[in-house]
Amino acid sequence: MQNVAIDCADAYELARFWSEVLGCPLHREDKPGDPETEVMLPEGPLLHFNQVPEPKTIKNRLHLCLRPKTTREEEVERLLNVGATLVDDRRESDGAGWAVLADPEGNEFCVLRSEADRAAMSS
Repeated sequence: MQNVAIDCADAYELARFWSEVLGCPLHREDKPGDPETEVMLPEGPLLHFNQVPEPKTIKNRLHLCLRPKTTREEEVERLLNVGATLVDDRRESDGAGWAVLADPEGNEFCVLRSEADRAAMSS
């Protein structure tokens, strides 16, 4: 697989958001106003942002799930501070579950428990 394509209204700005979320750089040739922009992941397919004229209208049929290196709670807080919004809180009182967030254009993604969160629940 070459890439995961994400349709959006502003390819460069949405790619900048995801670059911040993932801690990965934009393609070296990308610049503001480009109709196509890429986030260069260290492994696997890259994220390709493609500017389209129509807005997002329904729930994503495909979404990214993030497993943070910090705790899930710390990552959710960080992502809210960089521009994400909380869509659905599926976290449970016992520590299980996940948080559903949306990027600045409304594309949903999940924040799962970190490995440390999972280990703490099993001990």
